[in-house]
Amino acid sequence: MLGRYLAGALLAGTAALCLTTSASAGSIEAKPSDTVTASFDIVETTIATKGDTAVFSTRVRGKAGKDRPDATGKFEGSEVYAYVWPTSLDSGEIGFEKAQGIVALAVTFHPDFDDAAKGGKNRHVWHPHWVVLAKDDACGAGLKVVDIPEGATPKVPDTWPGVPLLIDSPDYPTTLKGDAVEVTIPLWLIGGLKTASFDGVTAGLKVNGNLHAPLLCVANVFKVASGNLSLPGKVMPAK
Repeated sequence: MLGRYLAGALLAGTAALCLTTSASAGSIEAKPSDTVTASFDIVETTIATKGDTAVFSTRVRGKAGKDRPDATGKFEGSEVYAYVWPTSLDSGEIGFEKAQGIVALAVTFHPDFDDAAKGGKNRHVWHPHWVVLAKDDACGAGLKVVDIPEGATPKVPDTWPGVPLLIDSPDYPTTLKGDAVEVTIPLWLIGGLKTASFDGVTAGLKVNGNLHAPLLCVANVFKVASGNLSLPGKVMPAK
């Protein structure tokens, strides 16, 4: 069900990216494509458990993190680049209310604003977020980060950055080295992670120029590891 929902939501953005893929021992391997910018051209994505941690990893054809949005000097209309792992997790497992949308881990870069927890600064580095996504036809790729309506007080995690979105800013160890993006998460923090399925996406997001809902849209999909967002990856112990 979730895979079909995701596929429908991003159909326009992924139609040209249905490339040959394969799944081996839980990972997703994708055929390189010269039509995708090398730093976002996914060739493999994996979530593997190592002892008491889970490691989210994506390899690309080029140098991971090389390409970043240009700074505009203002929040409204600014861009975000992201390496994303959509998952089958429930939003309740990452500290929000249950059944709020599609749970994804994203490693992002956005030079025009900070959204770290407790007022921290992060506009100068690639950094991780949990995000909850939902369908919205107003967005270029058909998905948005779920908005928190004015006056609403939903359940949020301790590291929620105080913005009106279902987004979390945990301080997970994150590295971009060579062709790989890697995030390490303690397993005890996410109860359902061991049995989760996942996919890999690279994308560009954009802040609404009017700062109205939807505040943060998925504007462009660069590549989907599976080609169809069917979440074929399985969390497996590392070899």
